[in-house]
Amino acid sequence: MILTKYLFFILICLFSFIDIFAHAQQNSQSENRKKVIFIASADSHPKGQHEYNGGISFLAQKLKQAMPDMDTAVFHNGWPQDPGALKNAATIVIFSEGAQGHILLPHLSEIENLMNNGTGLVMLHFTLEIPNGKDADRVRDLVGGYFETGWSVNPFWTPAIKKLPHHPVTNGVKPFGVMDEWYYHLRFVKDMKNITPILKALPPDSTLNRTEGTHTNNPFVKEAVLKNREPQIIAWAYERPAGGRGFGFTGGHMHANWKNDDFRMLVLNAIVWTSRTDVPKNGISTQTPGQEELDQFTKPAQ
Repeated sequence: MILTKYLFFILICLFSFIDIFAHAQQNSQSENRKKVIFIASADSHPKGQHEYNGGISFLAQKLKQAMPDMDTAVFHNGWPQDPGALKNAATIVIFSEGAQGHILLPHLSEIENLMNNGTGLVMLHFTLEIPNGKDADRVRDLVGGYFETGWSVNPFWTPAIKKLPHHPVTNGVKPFGVMDEWYYHLRFVKDMKNITPILKALPPDSTLNRTEGTHTNNPFVKEAVLKNREPQIIAWAYERPAGGRGFGFTGGHMHANWKNDDFRMLVLNAIVWTSRTDVPKNGISTQTPGQEELDQFTKPAQ
């Protein structure tokens, strides 16, 4: 009788230990999962252009399909209201209105602290335009470069990408060319330190046919492109000295371009790379969306 009670007690202890161990292992696995945060501002342009909210939802869905072990959180129409929303983020993807009223600017200190501890940052298209001043310098130090009015330009053109560098972000990506509003002649960190140009091409002269203006043309860009024939960087990877990885991508005006497998793969690769996750050798491969699928991620026609 005493022996039976003793064995019963041992079994209870054993099962309790197994249960505790299983929960601890589950919690450990959960803590090791990478969390990707997507943030969009309110939309502004007509349907099919600057699809901030639809664009991040589309990218989050494709990332989850390809990398089910990664967690995603999507915040539409502005910065997350929960002050703890970005805690433990492996990387943050922002697709938003730029210039005055930029949603990132009130949160620069928070992003700086996160990146100092290894969080990544991806900035797409108009998100890269920062008002001139000290905030622009701070953003440049986060992601490596930005669109500076009076220096950078925003024409629509098709870059002739002839080759890609050897970098995890380009895994599986082939040279491609799509018509988009590709910004160029950007303002980068001093001496291009820790910048790897990912997409680089010489813009055609026709991109500088517009009259001079804050976004259209200026003497500095004309000298660089028309006189010196300097190829321009339109996407780049950045190893931030203080911590965290950044990726800038100037395309993204046209929602339809997510149909291009290489265009889409490059951005998905960058999201994974900035999260400090290994990018598969053949890249983040996802099924090519049809127009019907893309239409699910667009705002109503205006």
